[in-house]
Amino acid sequence: MIEVTEAEALILEHMPRWSGESVPVGACADRVLCEDVLAERDQPPFDRVMMDGIAIAHGDWAGGRREFESTGVQGAGEAPLGIERAGQCVQVMTGAVLPRGTDTIVPVEQLAFDGPLAHISAEAEPRLRQYIHPRGSDAPAGIQLLQSGERIGPAEIAVLAAAGRANVRVAALPRVAVVATGDELVEVGEPIAEHQIRSCNDLAIAASLSRHGLAECTRVHLEDDETELPKALQRLHDEFDALVLSGGVSMGKFDFVPDALEQLRATPVFHRIRQRPGRPMWFGISHAGKPIFALPGNPVSTLVCTTRYVVPAFRQAAGLKPWDGEWVRLVAPVDAPSNLTYFLAVKLHRDVNGSEAEPRPTNSSGDFVSLAGTDGVVELPPRRERYPTNSVVRLFRW
Repeated sequence: MIEVTEAEALILEHMPRWSGESVPVGACADRVLCEDVLAERDQPPFDRVMMDGIAIAHGDWAGGRREFESTGVQGAGEAPLGIERAGQCVQVMTGAVLPRGTDTIVPVEQLAFDGPLAHISAEAEPRLRQYIHPRGSDAPAGIQLLQSGERIGPAEIAVLAAAGRANVRVAALPRVAVVATGDELVEVGEPIAEHQIRSCNDLAIAASLSRHGLAECTRVHLEDDETELPKALQRLHDEFDALVLSGGVSMGKFDFVPDALEQLRATPVFHRIRQRPGRPMWFGISHAGKPIFALPGNPVSTLVCTTRYVVPAFRQAAGLKPWDGEWVRLVAPVDAPSNLTYFLAVKLHRDVNGSEAEPRPTNSSGDFVSLAGTDGVVELPPRRERYPTNSVVRLFRW
């Protein structure tokens, strides 16, 4: 049995790196970028007008001129117009290219028009180059805009589009078989007997990986059959990039998963972690280099291990930048085991001092109902004393 930090380190050490694929920029939201992106050209690519109004040569106004003759209207997306002599101006719209020969924008609120003549109000005091977004002031051509390992959100998509990237290389989503084992499990919507339970762990695992945008999951139910289980796992191994199992991993008479994985020629990296809940977790690598997670079957244990180990492992495999962690304060004291790392469900609240975590203990590792409405779990390393109110602890969000 190993410690939590050692289990985390061993998993990350053995995880493969998923390959990349090219997808259209409009389809890459929430994906993980796996290339650096450089500016295609200066951003903005021209001196950009920032206000509706007129463009003038500031020297004309500084010389005492207050009336300007319009030579035309410059709209956004149109080739630049210009002025040829003193006293001229160009009417401009927000987003337009700065007209040739001008260097200052006077907003429309400070103007009065009389035919082609624009009169600047007496209260206006235009500053040289006011309301002009200078070319290249956001990013010069060739500079790095985005770095490999970033999650692509709305802002990143805008940057990609501005950089002219019709297609973007992102980490491929691995195909993951999420396997629920157990004769007692019945699929949602199917008839159920009093001695049976609904299959929920596989749905929770798949929801977690999907919510984090880390995998394409296929759910599979396998019965506790010592002969058929190895054959079924072999088929799934050959078809998918990774396996995440739930149940059958402890020391009971019908816990066939460890032996079945051995027949699969999977190399165990560890079995059992010094924690509660989730102690019986197994992790290994197949002979083909594919990761296999075998999680305990109790629902709270399954979700804790998924959140604490599986999600961070898939984040690394996708190339995401390392997560620095999140820390919260307990709003009530907690008694934790003195010899085990304890994972406790919490509900988050915020005040002026940051996030507070309200303990929401479950009745047992099978009490998944109590997890509804919680935000995640806090990790409490073993210690002899209780954790007092305001203890700062590490949070793992669902």
